[in-house]
Amino acid sequence: MTFYNPTAHFSIKGKVLVVPVVSVANVAQLAADLLIASLSLHRVGIFDPRSLVPVVGAREDDLPGITTPLELFGRDDVNVAVIQQRSPALKSSKQDFVDSFLEFIRTSGASGVLFIGGVDMSNRTDPQMLTPTCQIVPPGTPDLTSGPLAALTTLPIPVYTSPVSQFLHTDAERTTIPFIPGGGLSRRMLSSLSDTWQIPTVCLLQYVMEGDNRADAQLMAAVVSKVLQIEVPNWKQPSSWGHGLFGTPHDQTLYG
Repeated sequence: MTFYNPTAHFSIKGKVLVVPVVSVANVAQLAADLLIASLSLHRVGIFDPRSLVPVVGAREDDLPGITTPLELFGRDDVNVAVIQQRSPALKSSKQDFVDSFLEFIRTSGASGVLFIGGVDMSNRTDPQMLTPTCQIVPPGTPDLTSGPLAALTTLPIPVYTSPVSQFLHTDAERTTIPFIPGGGLSRRMLSSLSDTWQIPTVCLLQYVMEGDNRADAQLMAAVVSKVLQIEVPNWKQPSSWGHGLFGTPHDQTLYG
């Protein structure tokens, strides 16, 4: 099975790819939901799920077919494409997944890549409490000042530094990307970019804690729209949030 399987005629060439990394509070997935719903993006492809925790479900708005762990959403007339990842990579397949995923991006023709993810709010220094959002620009990425991510250089988003010692592992595992508590595969993704990587790439991180993270997701989606300079007149929550985000209400008769 090939890694990417299109379900509609669509090209990523020239578009910025937004990639939510499964991480603390799933804030990146919620932000991706908002972007997909608000920009009226459609599912245009699915990815080989063999490296991810198996999961299936109904599609948004009762569309035919099923939802799979990793899907691509886009529209021809929108210069942004959004990936939605609904389950994490299997422990034994993390690097295989990262390698396949980055190879897909490398050959996709995308004009830029914006990774988004969460970082544990309890792991902050005092200065990091002044802003909820920060950024990592991986070494070797092309200059951002003239590309599709140029707006990021004008926004007051500080560079992320880890409050935890960077080198917790053996010398073979050392990387210039700082440790990201609760960041899922964010660090591994950025550390696995090759020396010949030619696509402008940035990672946006947001400090969050587990809970009702809809407001956090709204903030992250708004920051993404600012970075990508896309106008979103009205933010729209997906209909599934009304009944699937926290499950159905409890039957109060259970409590007497």
